[in-house]
Amino acid sequence: MIQRFSTFVLLLFAASVFAAGEEEGVAIPANIVTSNVPPLPLAMAERLQSFANTRGAVQVGWQDDAMLILTRFAETAQLHRVAQPLGYREQLTFLDEPVAEVALPASGVKDKLILSWDVGGSEFDQLFVFDMKTRQARMVSNGSSLYGYAIWAPDEERFVYVTTERNGRNWDIHVQNLEGEVDKVLETEDGYWFPIDWSPDGRKLLVRERISINESKIYELEVASRKLTPLLGHEQTMSVANARYDNRGGVIYTADADSEFLRLHRLDVASGETRVLTADTEWDVENFALAHDYSMLVFSVNEGGISKLNVWSLPTMKPLKLPELPGGIINGFAVSPDLKTLGVSINSATSPADIYAIDLKRRKLERWTRSEVGGLDTETFVDAQMIDYPTFDGRDVPAFIYRPRTPGPHPVVVLIHGGPEAQYRPYFSTTVQSYVTEMGVAVIAPNVRGSAGYGKSYLKLDNGYLREDSVKDIGALLDWIGTQDDLNADRVAVFGGSYGGYMVLASMVHYGDRLAAAVESVGISNFVTFLENTQAYRQDIRRVEYGDERDPKMREFLTSISPLTHVDKMQTPLLISQGANDPRVPASESDQIFAALSESGVPVWYILAKDEGHGFRKKVNRDYDQAAKFAFLEAYLKAE
Repeated sequence: MIQRFSTFVLLLFAASVFAAGEEEGVAIPANIVTSNVPPLPLAMAERLQSFANTRGAVQVGWQDDAMLILTRFAETAQLHRVAQPLGYREQLTFLDEPVAEVALPASGVKDKLILSWDVGGSEFDQLFVFDMKTRQARMVSNGSSLYGYAIWAPDEERFVYVTTERNGRNWDIHVQNLEGEVDKVLETEDGYWFPIDWSPDGRKLLVRERISINESKIYELEVASRKLTPLLGHEQTMSVANARYDNRGGVIYTADADSEFLRLHRLDVASGETRVLTADTEWDVENFALAHDYSMLVFSVNEGGISKLNVWSLPTMKPLKLPELPGGIINGFAVSPDLKTLGVSINSATSPADIYAIDLKRRKLERWTRSEVGGLDTETFVDAQMIDYPTFDGRDVPAFIYRPRTPGPHPVVVLIHGGPEAQYRPYFSTTVQSYVTEMGVAVIAPNVRGSAGYGKSYLKLDNGYLREDSVKDIGALLDWIGTQDDLNADRVAVFGGSYGGYMVLASMVHYGDRLAAAVESVGISNFVTFLENTQAYRQDIRRVEYGDERDPKMREFLTSISPLTHVDKMQTPLLISQGANDPRVPASESDQIFAALSESGVPVWYILAKDEGHGFRKKVNRDYDQAAKFAFLEAYLKAE
């Protein structure tokens, strides 16, 4: 079993405001450099302190009948063990950096597991074998290249992983034993490659080649002979999101073959026969897992942003009855070693991520963690309302809105997700809750064209030369806001990170006269320089999404839609946050737009964290960053 934790998941544990500092204002953390950011008042620190101390928890697996979880009690998310429902959280790792990956044997950890983490947000994760008895971690990677996606073999004496150590660009697959002997089982020529499962006998691997979010292929790799056999996605273009061996000569997988959505399938490897298992489901199967003895299939379906859990008995595919779960987003699940209990991590708009256990025989639900909310009254939290609004080409754009309970009309923050193929889902965010409850601001999170979760046709609507059609969806949202009596169309801010940061900057170009403020983190300001400077191992897959800047025609187009090209049209006050070690969107993207806007006289606040990458993961940095954003919006969004 493996759990990997993206920046999004790790930020579920991060406090979202800040701690008090010196008398004259909040102290700037040692690793943060600011430009044009005024002193942040202590009164604001006191006002928002409770939000800063909120935390969540996500299950990563089992050790006998105890759960292993990730949660944050200091600066970063670390590994803990919980021995009983609502029991003491015993901290196992004490790192300066957040744990990025936890890999456990399929039947739960006995004495060793694999951890990974990077330094300063670089995403050059290193692998460590962690001894549960001594609490010592032994590095089993080279200390400099990228490593990840570790999976234990059935014998628990070997593990497979992907690495870029050969040349810094290609994703190769290695198998290593506990003595440190490495077997380089696959060297790749291009693309993103990942190991995803071992066969029950430990002789073969399922390997995924991800070409884009719309296209991927699955191969079977014989470890001893290095023979690579195509299995899925070769005769028909499809997205294969995940795949697992069963114990009857088959592979269970999710794919969008002959469908708008990711459905569960089963491939009989010997005959090549494929069967659709969730033919009646008109939403994406977002995640699935098999019990370690292959007796159960657990999967969740993303129904418009909310997760629905299912458990089937194998091989009959008969559904098991489950107790009612709290509504929200399922971050992960794991069957206990004795097969009696299913652990489930759930997060919602009004509750931080927490862990529940389902007694599968008695169909009883029991809560295992109750994460702190900093003394806040949870009754004041505002839930998300699902809406649709019309856009320029007659389509409806799905979105979520958080409306303050006070009388309007309210200022509005438009929260734009990244990806670009991500999907905004109503997860718990102290950022959102503090804006709605403390600032009296409505927050709207649109899933513009190109977002996942609404079918593969919708996903492709912003590709290549259609890129700015997604920006037009923001313009349509501004129109819709103008029709709502409880919203103030004259006081609107756009807010986003990564690709969402590009959308913020593009909105400043096209709709600046309709915006009061803009906030962007790690955003793309020039597609050409972004593609040229993002880490080499990422360039090809980003070119599939955005276009190849080496082609003269595409280079001209990418330049024409880049916000840096249109600084003369940008007038909205802007706050920028950036990690100096960002491997995805290099700090140079923020540097150049800050310099250009400053020269043109646009008010710009800039926060640069020297020990962060693609997003702020350390509490002290994130707290300051979120405090500055709060102060910025109060100054520019709420000021009449």
